[in-house]
Amino acid sequence: MQPAEPQAEHRWLAKLAGEWDFENECSMGPDQPTLKFKGSESVRMLGELWAICEGRGEMPGGGTGYMTITLGFDPAKKKFVGTFVGSMMHMMWIYEGSLDSTGKILTLDTAGPSMAGNGSTAPYQDIIEFISDDHRTLSSQTIGPDGKWNRIMTQHYRRKKA
Repeated sequence: MQPAEPQAEHRWLAKLAGEWDFENECSMGPDQPTLKFKGSESVRMLGELWAICEGRGEMPGGGTGYMTITLGFDPAKKKFVGTFVGSMMHMMWIYEGSLDSTGKILTLDTAGPSMAGNGSTAPYQDIIEFISDDHRTLSSQTIGPDGKWNRIMTQHYRRKKA
């Protein structure tokens, strides 16, 4: 088996590497107030093919949450692939996605528990956008009962200065 060669998409993922602080705003439901909290993230590359993002932050309601995102690119699928796990949930989210034509926005599709609370699943998207080399966002959205995408969370990351 030949060693995997990094593609342009892997080099895009390498831009995530570093130390980041974040501020988060999320909505837990249409009748709920917007919640705000802060945290930090350390991103390292596993070789030249995988970004490993390890975060920790305040949780709405108290305590600290821990999150890990893995992101890579599968040349056979021509898709970004990855996972998300967090200390606040039992579920592993499985990602598959692509970059937009500008090369600044990575949209990761996944599925998870419906916010309707009826045990069904719903489509979700996590969207990573580079505003600059030192500022990026992570937004999450899901399909609402009206069939439209509803943003439920936006997180602003700023690279820590040495």
